[in-house]
Amino acid sequence: MDMRIQQLLTQITALEDELRTALSEQQSSVFFQIKGKRVEFEQSIKQTHLKLKKNFFRWLVTNRPQNLITGPIIYSMIIPLLLTDLFITFYQLSCFPIYGIKKVRRADYIIFDRHKLQYLNFIEKFHCSYCAYGAGMIAYISEIVARTEQYFCPIKHARKILGTHVRYAHFLDFGAADNYEAKLEEFRLALNKESSKGEIK
Repeated sequence: MDMRIQQLLTQITALEDELRTALSEQQSSVFFQIKGKRVEFEQSIKQTHLKLKKNFFRWLVTNRPQNLITGPIIYSMIIPLLLTDLFITFYQLSCFPIYGIKKVRRADYIIFDRHKLQYLNFIEKFHCSYCAYGAGMIAYISEIVARTEQYFCPIKHARKILGTHVRYAHFLDFGAADNYEAKLEEFRLALNKESSKGEIK
């Protein structure tokens, strides 16, 4: 990879990490504090949240009817989600140790904390938990697949594709055949030196 491109990618990664930290600190200082695994709001904010909460019957009457109609379709997706989760987790647990790849931590991707928001009623909290599982699980699967791709085939495509994972930018250029086997081994060794969040140490 061109040295200038590599430097830019390193700078982008560092800036993204800095931005995430700054956003996290801003949220914590304005709305809540995270103490261990607990999220704590100030008492005044808790009271405000409770006043904003819609009771179930009022929520049901004012809710969009199309949301209620499509609800069974949305929640039926839990079956393929759970099955995919089961199979991808089994794959990671059984194969990653053989390949020497650090395992992906579920807890870094699937986070349930929205149910602690007092302005949500129990149905809204259920919706949020479902979305947290679905979106988090897709991100979890994406990282497992990304590490697999880095191990077996860290090569970019000839055509530009949308929605690439963060590892893709560091892959080898399409058609760059020089020292491919040696470079492939470097990618594989890097996977074993990472933290659980995919950060290279």
